[in-house]
Parts: sequence; structure tokens; C-alpha cells
Amino acid sequence: MEFQTQVTAAGGTGKLVADALLLVIVGDTVPATLDAPLAEGVNAAVQLGDLVLKPGKAAYLRQLPGVKPPRVAVAVAKNGGAKSLKAAAAAGIGLLKGLGVKHLAVQVAGTDAVDAAMAEALALAAADAVYVYRTTKPSAEAAPALTRLTLLVARADADAAAAGLARGAAIAEGVALTRELANRPGNHCTPTMLAAEARRMARANGLKIEVLDRKQIEALGMGSFLAVAQGSDEPPKFIVMHYQGAPLKGKGAQAPLVLVGKGITFDSGGISLKPGEGMDEMKFDMGGAASVVGTMRAVAQLKPKLNLVGIVAACENMPSGRALKPGDVVTSMSGQTIEVLNTDAEGRLILCDALTYAERFKPAAVVDIATLTGACVIALGAVHSGMFSPDDALAAELLAAGNAALDTCWRMPLDEEYDESLKSNFADMANIGGRPGGAITAAMFLKRFTGKLRWAHLDIAATAWKSGAAKGATGRPVGLLTHWVLSQAK
Repeated sequence: MEFQTQVTAAGGTGKLVADALLLVIVGDTVPATLDAPLAEGVNAAVQLGDLVLKPGKAAYLRQLPGVKPPRVAVAVAKNGGAKSLKAAAAAGIGLLKGLGVKHLAVQVAGTDAVDAAMAEALALAAADAVYVYRTTKPSAEAAPALTRLTLLVARADADAAAAGLARGAAIAEGVALTRELANRPGNHCTPTMLAAEARRMARANGLKIEVLDRKQIEALGMGSFLAVAQGSDEPPKFIVMHYQGAPLKGKGAQAPLVLVGKGITFDSGGISLKPGEGMDEMKFDMGGAASVVGTMRAVAQLKPKLNLVGIVAACENMPSGRALKPGDVVTSMSGQTIEVLNTDAEGRLILCDALTYAERFKPAAVVDIATLTGACVIALGAVHSGMFSPDDALAAELLAAGNAALDTCWRMPLDEEYDESLKSNFADMANIGGRPGGAITAAMFLKRFTGKLRWAHLDIAATAWKSGAAKGATGRPVGLLTHWVLSQAK
């Protein structure tokens, strides 16, 4: 979608060239700053009861005299915050998206200024409204016609609004790619196909990419990762993407940031087989990997002056005669041994080797992203992603990035006492620590492989997808990750 700003003055709606106008009213009164024809139409709708000036309410008005766009949608925002504006815009666009609108103009009224955060939120609402999954569903409804959004602003707000739209556009592209990859069924998004899509994205956006096969993974000594992969006929892939926006050596050299994504393209649980109900949703178990690919896409478009590496460990977790068994002991790339008490706690087994691999980049910071534990779903629900880090400054950065992106996380504890449950009589550690504090003990397991890293872990098991009638990937936490990466640019 194309996003742009247009500076307008009083009376501008009478000359505005667009298929439709979305008016977002902030507050519970009709703003005095509205052009007279628009104000008359809104007041008439209120008097007729067609529009209620309460947050979340919206109305469709057609062919208002003196307003050039033939379609007008009015939506009400509680306040001028980005979250409120995004919700209001989504409601308003929902009234228009089935009407063949290709070019939408958006006006925000009732607030002193339109800043970058507001503009970004409007762009994300529009992009979300036009996403339709069609890859394996040719009978799906046609995607909305909307391809262009023009944000009407005062001259003083133009630069900030344009920057916000640009950021929103890039994040929207990353979110859409993430959703597309995660929504594909397991037989369409295998490790091999995921690697091919990552390669296609990288080449289209000027990124360097390496895809390691089983022999190369074996040569690295990734025994933990390979143990998970051994039960499947699908070969594992280890994907490494590079964005370079600053020198890696010499004057001005910058150590890279590293994102590590869990890429279990289908998770049956292995020998510790999951219940059949809801197992179809385990195609979403590569949501962390998909978010890394999507974030790399967004960062490549925004071109910040820093370096970023995206790592994806991709395989299936399947039961077979070759599959990993409860009680098996495997040796990780770090040399530490792991007693596998439950083969359905496989995400941490592939992430630990990926985290060890990340050490070679001498990174400034590493964030891993994984649909890791059902325990995090119980702890936080689908509102916040779980965030774990022993580094207070890094944790604060991620919290701030999530708030700015409207893609929030919540810091969880990493007290040493939780580590006790990972003790094993037969290996350096067990891969599970029992049901109590399951999300925390999973993070404590990963922490054992991060002694050389400034590290944080995001558990997105509750936020990467929705179930029920709205079943599908959300694209989270691409927004959070992109904002965090941008915040690190010098």
C-alpha cells in the first residue's frame, strides 16, 4: 500500500481528490475546526442517531454536500493516543473496505497535532484491514481494493507524520509477511519452503543470506537441534540473514544485534504426543521464526544505521522410529548435555544451539523469539508477550519498544531459585522443570546458554496467533522488534 501526507487548510475537503474520506473524531464533541459542510453532515448524523460520539462508534455517510469525496466514514477515538486512533481507524475502514475504495483520505480532528506515532498507527490499521489469506484458499473473499492512503495534516505536522507513515508502512510489510508465513499449513511451509521464502525476501531487499543444511549443521555440533529434527522426513534448515547498515570493522564499526527465531514448522509433540484437539494450530509454532523474517524485511526497508543478524532454526517435531525419546541425553553445540524428559519441550532444544551460534557475531544484544510455552498463555493471556532478561537496561528497551509499537510485552522473573528444577541425575540439565512456573523454567533453560551474551527472551505463545472464528497469525512481535532495533541506531 502507498502512504503519503497532504497539507490541507480550512475548506480543503471541498477540493479533496479521493474515493473516500475517513474522519476520526477525538473526543465526544464535534470539533469546531471541521469544514462547515463536513461539520453539518456529522451533526446531522448525530441528531438522527446514526452516529454516537463515543469511543469505538462509527458511521457511514454518503455524498455530503460540499465534501468532494463521495463516501465519508466517521469514527470516534477516546483520545489522541496511538492505540485509540488505531482502534477508531479500524472501525471506520471496516465500513469502507468492501465498497471498492482505492484511495482513502484520512483526517484526524479534535487534537492539537498529528505526530509520528499517530500516523504509524493509522498506517497499521489500514494495512491490517486489507490483509486476506489466499495461498491455500482460492475461494477466499477478494482483498479490499484499498491501495493508497493520504493523511491530511497541518504544515507543521507534515514531517513527523511522513516519518510515522514510513515506519508504519515498513512494519506493515513485515507483519503481512509474518502472517503469511505462519498461516500456511505445515505441508506448505516446511523448513525447506521457509528457507526458500527467507531467501526470496533477502534477495528482494538486498540482504545477505546463508542456509545451512543437515551436514553443515552436524559439522557445527548442533546435537540438540538435530535431535529434534531426527524424527521427521523433512530436512532441517538453519537460516542466517544479514542486514548491514553500518561498518562491521574499522572506524565506526558496530557490533550487530541478533534476533533468533524458533522455527518448528509443525509440532506434533514428538513421542510426547500432543492431544489431537487443536493440534492443527501447531503450524503456528514457527511464529518466532516468521517474526524474525518479517522484522528483517521491515528493517531493510527503513535502512537504519546499524547491523542486524536474523537467525532461524527450522525443523519439524514428529514421532517416528528415529524420533527423540523421553530419557534420551543429547549434546548441545555448547558442549552441555541435556536429558530430554519431554520431547514436546523441543523449542528450547533448537534455540539453545542457535543462541550458541549467535556468539560468533560478538553481538551487542541478542533477543530470541519463540512460541515456547503454554504456561505463558496461562500467565499473561493474549495481551502481552512474556519477556525475560537478566539485563535491566535491555528489558527496559524492549518494554519501551513494545509500548511504542502497540505490541506490548511484560517482564517476567528469572530468579536463580527457578533453576533448581532443571537438575538432572544423568546430564548437565533436564529440558523441563515441571508444571509450576513453566514459562520461567523454560527461560532459565535458555539462560544457561547465554553466559557470553546480553540476552532477552520473548515468549509469544499467546500472542503469535488467534484461535476460534478469527483463527490466524497476528504478525506479533514484528512491531516491537522493529521499534527496538530502530531505537539502537546510533
